[in-house]
Amino acid sequence: MKIESATHRLDVTKSVLAGSSFNDVNFSGAKFVNVNMSGWTVEDVNLSGTRIHNANLSGVAIDHVNLAGMTINGILVSELFSAYETQKAIKQS
Repeated sequence: MKIESATHRLDVTKSVLAGSSFNDVNFSGAKFVNVNMSGWTVEDVNLSGTRIHNANLSGVAIDHVNLAGMTINGILVSELFSAYETQKAIKQS
């Protein structure tokens, strides 16, 4: 199915959309519950304000991103990196 230059609200249940491609799409306000997204790729996206809860993030790679204000379990990621760098410097001295 090809949807182009259209505005639709989709309610998709018990479906397989494996291999689908989305380009220049507005998913703001969308909700994904009980969804298998293993192996998916996210590139050039705005995830500001996103909340990830009860998720398996094993093997996830995050690079070339803006982490300003990002938290993991309530801890600022910038503070986690700072603590890591401090411990790394201590071990190297």
